[in-house]
Amino acid sequence: MIKPVGSDVLKPLFVYDPDQHHALMREAETLPSVVVSSQAAGNAVMMGGGYFSPLDGFMNVADALSVAETMRMSDGRFFPVPILCLVDEVSALGEARRIALRDPNMQGNPVLAILDVAAIEEVTDEQMVLMTEKVYRTQDPKHPGVAAFQSQGRFALSGSIQVLHFSYFQDDFPDTFRTAVEIRNEIAERGWRRVVAFQTRNPMHLAHEELCHMAMERLGCDGLVIHMLLGKLKPGDIPAPVRDAAIRKMVELYFAPNSAMVTGYGFDMLYAGPREAVLHAYFRQNMGASHFIIGRDHAGVGDYYGAFDAQAIFDEEVPEGALEIEIFKADHTAYSKKLNRVVMMREAPDHTKEDFVLLSGTKVREMLGQGIAPPPEFSRPEVAQILMDYYRSLD
Repeated sequence: MIKPVGSDVLKPLFVYDPDQHHALMREAETLPSVVVSSQAAGNAVMMGGGYFSPLDGFMNVADALSVAETMRMSDGRFFPVPILCLVDEVSALGEARRIALRDPNMQGNPVLAILDVAAIEEVTDEQMVLMTEKVYRTQDPKHPGVAAFQSQGRFALSGSIQVLHFSYFQDDFPDTFRTAVEIRNEIAERGWRRVVAFQTRNPMHLAHEELCHMAMERLGCDGLVIHMLLGKLKPGDIPAPVRDAAIRKMVELYFAPNSAMVTGYGFDMLYAGPREAVLHAYFRQNMGASHFIIGRDHAGVGDYYGAFDAQAIFDEEVPEGALEIEIFKADHTAYSKKLNRVVMMREAPDHTKEDFVLLSGTKVREMLGQGIAPPPEFSRPEVAQILMDYYRSLD
């Protein structure tokens, strides 16, 4: 199986030993504590599950700035985006060397992790601007990722962490949430050697399904890991439980046994386009995938990124040798009326736009909301039914 990034072994930060976990939970109740942002909580969950291995905690400002500019930390280690714990207020923390980090997304703000404080630094406006510009390629406050990043505090807590809880992800999605450790183990148990990963924050329509089949066939893969984001999205996106149900139905009916795993990870969407695509590839290598599908406008939003910027960044900006995972570069896929099958649009040069079954997201939402199933050339009827039931429930 492919090695984790920068290491021979995965380094999850969750404390699995029950006695140590119990002792740390008791200790946490005696420590100064702070409720972190949702983005920082997601970072902790990802580090706990080994997805961000070999990071051992939150970056300091120097490392975050270096990563934003060069995708390398001060010591040369590769990482695609700053992993920060930004808070509004630190006066109550005093001179504490250990701090309990509390979850903003669960009732009662339970302890998420314990931080060994290396530094508490104030981030300047200029530093926030630099990181925002480098990671998101825009300062526009209407960009949902920029808005979320800029809404955090300006005090960076850095240091190693011991993760004690996987937030609401393990509780709310017990059948889907998986750590990188668990996915690696299941890949090994299934006997897969070449594994392609598919990222999604949306239900999968016929074109997505066929793209996965296409990638598996062309790459000679034993298995597919459909890896869905379970964290916060922008308003209007379909919630995770509905996506989960729709994807599971598709796999049940249209994938061969032991060919696809449906899993999810606990993280808030950044909508950072190219930089987020690199982050996605990074943690897919850590979870054991040898290949990763990146299509048109991967992890994008609005018109902030070019259609294939998320593919180009791997050739133009990712340091050579930083990642071993191979990228399957896909074009937009759609049903061809001429060929009576789903194709990549760039592989059908004799087609015009009218030769494809193309529906906008707005149009599909309107149809589903009215109880009208999209055509079978666009969406499997069983998947469409789950989505129609969801939209009817909103009335």
